[in-house]
Amino acid sequence: MTAEVKVEEKQVESEVVIAPAIVSEETTVKAIVEEEEVKAVEETKVEEDESKPKGVEKSASFKEESNFLADLKESERKALSDLKTKLEEAIVENTLFKKKKESSPVKEKKEEVVKPEAEVEKKKKEEEAGEEKVEEEKKAETIEAVVTEEIIPKEEDKKIETVVEKVEEDTKEEVKAENVEEEKKTEDVVVAEEVKAETIEEEEADESVDKDIELWGVPLLPSKGAESTDVILLKFLRARDFKVNEAFEMLKKTLKWRKQNKIDSILGEDFGEDFTSAAYMNGVDRESHPVCYNVYSEELYQTAFGSEKNRERFLRWRFQLMEKGIQKLDLKPGGVTSLLQIHDLKNSPGLSKKDLWVAIKNVIIALQDNYPEFVSRNVFINVPFWFYAINAVLSPFLTQRTKSKFVVARPAKVTETLLKYIPAEEISVQYGGGFKRDDDTEFSNETVSEVVVKPGSSETIEIPAPEAEGTLVWDILVLGWEVNYKEEFVPTDDGAYTIIVQKVKKIGSNEGPIRNSFKNSQSGKIVLTVDNVSGKKKRVLYRYRTKTETSS
Repeated sequence: MTAEVKVEEKQVESEVVIAPAIVSEETTVKAIVEEEEVKAVEETKVEEDESKPKGVEKSASFKEESNFLADLKESERKALSDLKTKLEEAIVENTLFKKKKESSPVKEKKEEVVKPEAEVEKKKKEEEAGEEKVEEEKKAETIEAVVTEEIIPKEEDKKIETVVEKVEEDTKEEVKAENVEEEKKTEDVVVAEEVKAETIEEEEADESVDKDIELWGVPLLPSKGAESTDVILLKFLRARDFKVNEAFEMLKKTLKWRKQNKIDSILGEDFGEDFTSAAYMNGVDRESHPVCYNVYSEELYQTAFGSEKNRERFLRWRFQLMEKGIQKLDLKPGGVTSLLQIHDLKNSPGLSKKDLWVAIKNVIIALQDNYPEFVSRNVFINVPFWFYAINAVLSPFLTQRTKSKFVVARPAKVTETLLKYIPAEEISVQYGGGFKRDDDTEFSNETVSEVVVKPGSSETIEIPAPEAEGTLVWDILVLGWEVNYKEEFVPTDDGAYTIIVQKVKKIGSNEGPIRNSFKNSQSGKIVLTVDNVSGKKKRVLYRYRTKTETSS
């Protein structure tokens, strides 16, 4: 795993250790939780004050921008054009992963190598000139001695000559040694530079870019004119606030990361069944984004984080799942170009398992850096109180745009929160939806409707049964605290008696959805009555189907 994918574990661990310290300070955690809850209340107030269309309410938080060129601001269009020009030039000139030839550092360094040779030559000439000067001076002294009849004894003369010769010889040896040393250094520098040049050439050859280069099946060369290219480039621009150079660098790093980790071939890898319960794709949200569920459990911790090898394997498997999710997208203007991520922390091990949070952090950062704008929202559900401490630790490593997509729901608000983004019929029973069941033979794609029951009032839901013979099937789900509930069949004939299908009983969100059926022998209607005796409004979701002999 490369350094770009794997955050240094030492650094991460030292930061994650902060979390238990925060949690141990009860008042600090309480303050953090209270602050988050106040924010949540304020956001809820804003949502309730705004006029809402009929049906299940949606969140007014992060909103995805359009991918149509005509919908972009002038500055955004210019940024896109500049990025396309920069990318085209880099691909055509094969400089996407390397510098241009004219600025090659190898040539500059080879010129520097010549310099020491010139200096050695200069020094040699100076020393030769010095030797000639010494000879001239010696001759002058000899002549002067003869003229002045200054006779030196022969023995002393021999000694002096011996000393002079020895000095001259030593000097020559030293100069020769120095020259050899300089030549050796020069040769070493040249060899080192040649080796370095060969290495650079090999790396550049390895990082050459095919002009047909693609990313998620989309051609990156802008001149090919694929409209999907704009969609991909806009993702990188938005992730970097339309700063062209930063977006270009991010794109280069992503391409290099994918190449180094062989992401393009990851779909063909087999990871077995070890992680299948840790994350999976299931259904779509209200805006047709595929939904990915991430379940952090003690079981996952034991399987995925028992060793460094398992952690790396889990990380790679998670990238594979992301690639599978992207295959479900339509990377064209107006298409669905991102996923909805659900993170379930109900059975997560807690703060003590710091290696788990190290791995989660690595996943979040790698997805943020290499899959820009591929997540529409990150919804955290069943959030324990200590999550706010972990969030405080992770926060500095996330961009503001990433953090703006976070939605947090405590256990009591799971179903209500999910319903803001996902249709009730797409939410499974385990998350309080109950309208989506495996191998459901009663319902297929019937619409789920909603009724709001005000405090201290009752609401009725009528299911028509126009045929004299048939079967009626219905699902009903109450969000919030308990209500009184009953079911009756009321015949169309005034003289007929009302039939009690379900006596009055108390139901609440903890019970999940109620499914019942009634086979009628005469025309009429099923009446479901919801009596709200509390001081808060209640939301009731329901769907039904009338089956005749032919339809069943």
